[in-house]
Amino acid sequence: MRTVATFAEVRALGSGIVGFVPTMGYLHEGHLSLVAAARRECDTVTVSLFVNPLQFGPGEDLDSYPRDFGRDRLLVERAGADVLFAPSVEEMYPSAPLTTVTVAGVTAGMEGARRPGHFDGVATVVAKLFAGIEPDRSYFGRKDAQQLAMVRRMAADLSFPTRIVGEPIVREPDGLSLSSRNIYLDDAQRTAARSISRGLFAAAEAVTAGERSGRELERIVASSVRAEPGIELDYAVLADRDTAEPLGCLDRPAFLAVAAAAGATRLLDNVHIDRIEGEWVPDVGVRLDTRSILYKET
Repeated sequence: MRTVATFAEVRALGSGIVGFVPTMGYLHEGHLSLVAAARRECDTVTVSLFVNPLQFGPGEDLDSYPRDFGRDRLLVERAGADVLFAPSVEEMYPSAPLTTVTVAGVTAGMEGARRPGHFDGVATVVAKLFAGIEPDRSYFGRKDAQQLAMVRRMAADLSFPTRIVGEPIVREPDGLSLSSRNIYLDDAQRTAARSISRGLFAAAEAVTAGERSGRELERIVASSVRAEPGIELDYAVLADRDTAEPLGCLDRPAFLAVAAAAGATRLLDNVHIDRIEGEWVPDVGVRLDTRSILYKET
């Protein structure tokens, strides 16, 4: 595996079908599942590692965001990547950008409403990565459902010649969706956080049993979280998979998204609901058999 720091070097190393996995580092099995998917489908697999300052708002955890380059490089190499792109801030933003990307509509609610400017920062850095790397396929986790919808729309609107591939959420053995920020949780917060996935799994079972009301599916998730002390629900929303607009009824492909806070740590999770052969099929992701590498030495 080659580690490079410039767009020119990345492009020079790409051959055949190029698969791309963008990350902010401090990798876990969710990231590595994207690398594995790219490895199965592509000739060259490129992983980026860049903590993007544009997507952090005032008072957010840019400075304290977990970083361990040596650990991440080893994990990416073991996962079968060909290229690790680890640019400096100067490579990504030679000067303060005067051009930014805004995806209207898709980013209006949920995280967009709570974190002004966040999605503009994500869209801008992803657009720069697409333009600079020129991948044929780009891999994102379904965990950040609104972000995935935004990236799909941006890529279509700006005619980026890359196929956006969404892969299932990877969960810890107790159901908690994997996130690099999980390491911030103490034992009590971790216990409280399980209420999120419990609620989503209960809602998924309700969908399988025939429930189609958005309000009822949201109530199932909200009740689970609110019943657990030590965690504060922000929202539970059934939303259109492509537009992220709230839905009153499950009548098109959708995701049921939840955001909650355990202490100072903001947690996101969701269940995608797909239409497969005429049936509504919830995607609850996949669970690890053992504790995540987030808590282990590599």
